[in-house]
Amino acid sequence: MANTKAKKAEQVINAPVSAKKKNSLWYNTKKNMPFVIFALPAFLVLFFIMYVPMGGIIMAFQDFKPMQGFFGSRFVGLENFKFLFTSKDVFYRMTRNTIMYYFIFTLLGTFLNIVLAIALDQFVFKKVGRLMQTVMIVPIFISYAAVQFIVYAFIASDTGLINKVLGTSTSFYAKPGYWIVILTIVKIWNSVGYGSVLYMSVLAGIDTTYYEAAQIDGANKWQQIWHITLPSLVPMITVMLLLSVGNIMRSDTGLFFQVTRDSGALYDTTQVIDSYVLHAIINSPEYGFTAAASLFQSTVGLVMMLIANATVRKISPENSLF
Repeated sequence: MANTKAKKAEQVINAPVSAKKKNSLWYNTKKNMPFVIFALPAFLVLFFIMYVPMGGIIMAFQDFKPMQGFFGSRFVGLENFKFLFTSKDVFYRMTRNTIMYYFIFTLLGTFLNIVLAIALDQFVFKKVGRLMQTVMIVPIFISYAAVQFIVYAFIASDTGLINKVLGTSTSFYAKPGYWIVILTIVKIWNSVGYGSVLYMSVLAGIDTTYYEAAQIDGANKWQQIWHITLPSLVPMITVMLLLSVGNIMRSDTGLFFQVTRDSGALYDTTQVIDSYVLHAIINSPEYGFTAAASLFQSTVGLVMMLIANATVRKISPENSLF
């Protein structure tokens, strides 16, 4: 009798699991419970910080008043969006600038990140290379509130270093034409050192036997970089570009609001959607309108990321996000 029960228990344990059950959420959760428990704190943080606040989207469709709250504020439908889109000159200008700076920063930044990562990886004096890497990462930790004073020290009309060296008195804060270059330089200085770290981590993982085999075949350094290093970086480049596409309508508020000192004379080349929203909140707290602008940014970013990911998935499925 005992042997019969033991055999039945063994049969139950060793019984094959159906494919349907294997794909069920409950089965996979139970099977991977230790991993689920480890991931739970991060999931809860992500849920409460990133998803719960999404309830505030309703403000985009309300004439929101803080004293009345979500339930007491008047529902206005698409009026906030209509006001945003009908401000043709302002909407066109800030959308144009946002997209323009996205392409400048992304393309130039990615190129310089890769060049810097390869240069440091190929640098003969490794200790000096690590020191240079540490120094180049420092700017990312400097707030734009402090960076604006550094920029001002260079371009102030009377006391600026550039004007003193050139013997001129150019008023940079009144001439928008200069600021595409100025903002690009500041952004590259601030982010390239840190951005190269991700690519350096990929380079550190490349099997050295590839380079040894290439040397035996007579390949020089440039040929090794072109045929081994760059192809190894393609997956990381693709992922970074796909992630950045989601932020195509977003900009660094500190860069465009603080470094330019929110100078109205520069709006033609410096006003982006984020700085416009911040300016609107400070001067006239129309929460519904600013929420509509933010929702517009997020929606366009989501659509663009889905399109970009679908395109990559068709061309090179292994490099797509999902």
